[in-house]
Amino acid sequence: MGETSQRRLVRKLDLERFLLRAKPNPAPDAKLEQYTLSASATATMLYLAAYTYGDILGKRVLDLGCGTGRLALGAAFLGAESVLGVDIDVDAVKVAVENALAVGFKDRLSWIGGDIAAVNGRFDTVIQNPPFGVQTRNADRRFLEKALETSSSVYSLHNHPFFDKKLLGRLRTNGGQPLQVEAAPFLKRYVESRKGRVEAVYAILLTIPHMFDFHKKAKHETVIDLYVIKK
Repeated sequence: MGETSQRRLVRKLDLERFLLRAKPNPAPDAKLEQYTLSASATATMLYLAAYTYGDILGKRVLDLGCGTGRLALGAAFLGAESVLGVDIDVDAVKVAVENALAVGFKDRLSWIGGDIAAVNGRFDTVIQNPPFGVQTRNADRRFLEKALETSSSVYSLHNHPFFDKKLLGRLRTNGGQPLQVEAAPFLKRYVESRKGRVEAVYAILLTIPHMFDFHKKAKHETVIDLYVIKK
């Protein structure tokens, strides 16, 4: 599809296949919580942003903590006017540049290797998969603050606040479809303290491959929550 603006409804399966073309981070850092977001979870997030809320097609999109660019690339594939990806890991950003060149979206994608504090200006939409705060407590708060500072439409992934075996089972049997859940009270309060509102929260099944020495299994299934935030 290259530089052709995407105006038709894209099948989710086609989006997932496109996302699989992006190379992952060759040297992920556990301290930065650089977990590869699966093509399925990425497609679910972008599909909701694009087709449920209309916040991708023709929009100026910002991807905070872009890593190797999977979310940013997906947004361009779905017809974003422009996408800026930002990540403190310069090596990951270099891979993102390579990925953009490989799929032919270089003219609509820009990248910054640096801290998210360097971002200024306004964007139509922010998409982000921030660190969940497992390694550094409240690490996701800086990302939420910057997202709400730069846009009035934010799509942000966060760890589900507790292990919910029933919810995990429902997602496994739900054909990859997300399920609406309640917002975590502490995140809701934080968003509201920044003059935002949580419009919806969607639970998504994420499969994480074996990436670090402390991982005990070949893959691990968990629940992440997509927060749709408006300001």
